Amino acid sequence: MSHEITGAGMPDGWQRLWAPHRLEYLRGENRPLEGNAVTCPFCDIPAMSDQEGLIVYRGKSSYVVMNLYPYNPGHLLVCSFRHVADLTDLSDEERNEISSLTSHAMRTIRKVSSPEGFNLGMNQGAISGAGVAAHIHQHVVPRWSGDANFMPIIGKTKVLPQLLHLTRDEIAAAW
Repeated sequence: MSHEITGAGMPDGWQRLWAPHRLEYLRGENRPLEGNAVTCPFCDIPAMSDQEGLIVYRGKSSYVVMNLYPYNPGHLLVCSFRHVADLTDLSDEERNEISSLTSHAMRTIRKVSSPEGFNLGMNQGAISGAGVAAHIHQHVVPRWSGDANFMPIIGKTKVLPQLLHLTRDEIAAAW
């Protein structure tokens, strides 16, 4: 078996799909990290138009927005309007609306793109993996058989077949 040795930037037979938005996220773009002058994105988004902020729906105490750095197409975040970090800091009304909007998001995504399942979750605290730990948000991630293939494991790249604003338009229309 022979192995072709190539120089930097030389073709080596591999096709590459680039996901440059992930590097910006890893470097702290739009995340209020220590030493980062960025304000809380989940507090800033409601002041934007729905299209600009990628907002799908606005409720009384919470809103639904496209994840700017999605794991899968249709990855939504259900966020409280109020800036609180922990599930136990939410009022009953806020907690109930986040739960209700999460259910509605699942039904809507099923209509739009027929996923086979979902991952739902809240990462409470930075140690748990929360990128924006200071503002509570529920992840709604649609899943399909085979969506976790070799690309994220070997290539550290997730292939998304649709632009965020187009996905937002479809989900908002179906909402």
